[in-house]
Amino acid sequence: MRAMDVMTSKVITVDEDAIVPAVAKLMAEHAISAVPVVDKNNRVIGMVSEGDLLHRAETGTERRRSWWLEMVSSTNQLAGDYIKSHSGRVKDVMTRDVLSVTEETPVADIAVLLETNRIKRVPVLRDGKIVGIVSRANLVRALAMTINEPASGIEADDRAIRDKLLAELKAQKWAEVSPANITVKDGVVHLWSSYLSEQEKRALVVAAENGPGVRRVEDHMRPVPAYLLA
Repeated sequence: MRAMDVMTSKVITVDEDAIVPAVAKLMAEHAISAVPVVDKNNRVIGMVSEGDLLHRAETGTERRRSWWLEMVSSTNQLAGDYIKSHSGRVKDVMTRDVLSVTEETPVADIAVLLETNRIKRVPVLRDGKIVGIVSRANLVRALAMTINEPASGIEADDRAIRDKLLAELKAQKWAEVSPANITVKDGVVHLWSSYLSEQEKRALVVAAENGPGVRRVEDHMRPVPAYLLA
């Protein structure tokens, strides 16, 4: 499997002039731990994570150094801490050195990247522009779909099944499914998306079952949480 097989394609992004509280709200509403910062050409220039918002003046959690550590810290360090905890703009709090992968990066390499750098997600770039994001949750789903499924070397066929199903759903007005929520392994289609109604859920299953080459459909779907519908 590669990044393109497991990534979330609909990526929530912000620009560097976004307001910090608004970005925090966005992350909370969508239950994500980080959001890429992009320029007007959709090129990634930074990342805002939970860690970047951990020490903030608004919540009284700004970094407080002990008196002796403050004495040995440079004025640049202290000024930097102040900017990060008090500035209202994303450009002052974001992490600028962003690790990334391409669509062709093997998921095994992505797992190592996430683990060794202690990060939860990594953007997927094509010619420097963001086309997706791979999170730890995406990798867990990829692992879950392999249970009890013998290796068969038909990755190309699986990709064809997935591409045809995605094309079918894209043509349907009722279907709003992220590509990351559909995975295929050895002819078995795994559906992970949320659904608004039982009719929508059943329609997704039917669309998957009708795909040529599909051996079975595994339904892992969950209803959209009630609080998101309020």
